[in-house]
Amino acid sequence: MMQNALSVDVEDWFHVGAFERTIGRDGWDALTHRVERNTDEVLALFAETGVSATFFTLGWVAERYPALMRRIVDAGHEIASHGYDHARVFSLTPEAFREDLRRSRGLLEDASGERVIGYRAPSFSIDHRTPWAHQVLVEEGYLYSSSVAPIRHDHYGWPDSPRFAWKPVEGASLLELPVTTAEFGGRRLAAGGGGFFRLLPYGFSRWAIRQVNGREDRPAIIYFHPWEIDPDQPRVRGAPLRSRLRHYTNLSVMAQKLRRLTRDFAWTRIDALVAREAERAA
Repeated sequence: MMQNALSVDVEDWFHVGAFERTIGRDGWDALTHRVERNTDEVLALFAETGVSATFFTLGWVAERYPALMRRIVDAGHEIASHGYDHARVFSLTPEAFREDLRRSRGLLEDASGERVIGYRAPSFSIDHRTPWAHQVLVEEGYLYSSSVAPIRHDHYGWPDSPRFAWKPVEGASLLELPVTTAEFGGRRLAAGGGGFFRLLPYGFSRWAIRQVNGREDRPAIIYFHPWEIDPDQPRVRGAPLRSRLRHYTNLSVMAQKLRRLTRDFAWTRIDALVAREAERAA
């Protein structure tokens, strides 16, 4: 079977972009933290199904739960960076982005004892507005990024970017590995996981991954968040209705859908795909 890459964006329920205008960063420490519990549930699910994955983790989480980073590594998974506190890249200057990368990487490496070579921008916020971001990643020594969603979306997206692995900086080895999309009727469809996986019928994701693996002979890159398997998380009453519908719908079925996904396809860490996909990109 084709080896696909499964990834987890390790952040808590209040870190999400949908609530960034409702919950201020200065109030995060006073809220109920569920990220450690939920990530341990993900680790247990992966152990049950024999899956290895990449955990794109906020430095904010590593700073408060360093033992969790070690548990992730000890279970055979990859630790990668998701930035420090979920600030979108297009909201930062190049120097602020560089500082965010250094801060989060230092926390992740100190806690896990492992080298961090991968990065995923919060909310897939590397796009046409940040032509400098990949160059900064090169200068900071990252080997790959999975920060681009090659779709149109009301919160993110770079629809004109390639669907599969590409090298964003000429002469550099940095590889961009976009989350998965599928094509149907001349349209590009989001199929990379997250809310799309949770909200849509499982059959759509299965069809999309089979298309990418079979017809296009490429691995799928799928992601989700630990809070997505937690139906008991606190409710944010003041958030916009659309945000609440997206965030809370189907939380109770997510774990079972993930079990089906892990059994229907073969999965590995993103760093295990980099060399092969770099050759394809070249």
